[in-house]
Amino acid sequence: MPHPTQVVALLKAQQIRHVRLYDADQAMLLALAKTGIQVVVTVPNEEILAIGQSNSTAANWVSRNVVAHYPATNITAICVGSEVLTTLPNAAKVLVSAIKYIHSALVASNLDRQVKVSTPLSSSIILDSFPPSQAFFNRSLNPVLVPLLDFLQSTGSYLMLNIYPYYDYMQSNGVIPLDYALFKSLPPNKEAVDSNTLLHYTNVFDAMVDAAYFAIAFLNYTNIPVVVTESGWPSKGGSNEPDATVDNANTYNSNLIKHVFNKTGTPKHPGIAVSTYIYELYNEDMKPGPLSEKNWGLFDANGTPIYILHLTESGAVLANDTSNNTFCIAKDGADPKMLQAALDWACGPGKVECSPLLQGQPCYEPDNVIAHANYAFDTYYHKMGKTPDACDFNGVATISTSDPSHGSCLFPGR
Repeated sequence: MPHPTQVVALLKAQQIRHVRLYDADQAMLLALAKTGIQVVVTVPNEEILAIGQSNSTAANWVSRNVVAHYPATNITAICVGSEVLTTLPNAAKVLVSAIKYIHSALVASNLDRQVKVSTPLSSSIILDSFPPSQAFFNRSLNPVLVPLLDFLQSTGSYLMLNIYPYYDYMQSNGVIPLDYALFKSLPPNKEAVDSNTLLHYTNVFDAMVDAAYFAIAFLNYTNIPVVVTESGWPSKGGSNEPDATVDNANTYNSNLIKHVFNKTGTPKHPGIAVSTYIYELYNEDMKPGPLSEKNWGLFDANGTPIYILHLTESGAVLANDTSNNTFCIAKDGADPKMLQAALDWACGPGKVECSPLLQGQPCYEPDNVIAHANYAFDTYYHKMGKTPDACDFNGVATISTSDPSHGSCLFPGR
């Protein structure tokens, strides 16, 4: 792993404002101090048995890993373990005690309003997840889940869920189409319909989030939001993992970010964005298991991006391009007539050198208004010093971090 100060420099360069740690590493917590970045810390699974059996052990953990760093380090939540119910069943019986002891220690330090406590669950504990309206939690876990949901509701916390459409797709034996797992747009006849609610689902992620909401409601709880504590797609896999590719990883994570930022919500809860953490920041070359296990990261250990996210109009999120290049391109779905008018202005009164767009020149192909507008808009934007105002063109242009250059047609931002 890179040094904590390098990790924080990368987070700042990428304008990443939220990060989840799988422990409460002291050097990382110190490096994150005074950055404003919101931090989630984790009680490692191997410490749960001790904490779940001793209030004072829990108090010591909170004192050392939260109180000692707050508020300089903006700790907003504590994950008590990770997928404990499915990976460490012998600790399940003390999981809720551990959560309550950690929460009591926060109450004693007057931090319970600032720092939420919960535990990330694997989506595999939700049975019959399609159609979502029929989903329920594995009933053998109810002795843990009922007191857990009681706690979450009474403290205003959230259900933490790890959702991996990659694995759902891999294990479905062809039942789940790849495009449905990757958030690609589907024709209406390919959308999945919940026969009870008649809600239409266009991707696995939304169906899993709604299955969680229905499973919570099945146990008679309401108003417990779902936060996705892990989701992602591997960029490389072994011969038996043909869909672990850079292109699919890029498509999944780019579409996931767009989907969350659009605030479309899910069919059951439209308009309520689902807060989501992408797994993960760095590839882990030492991790055991299949090749894909080592390749979930957005960056390698040197901070080099594995791929540049395909993002447009994503608001505050930059692509993971550390060179910080930006380009001005036509907005998705812009009116072609408006684009043509803006293109004519750029190549006329805007004084853009548009000769590369002439027939036989490097940027003539593809010969369409979007491609030509991209070139003219970007050239003007760079000529004007990359100010946000220079990339508007009556609302049909947007700033992007994806390089639109192609073939021998090189854009000025390169």
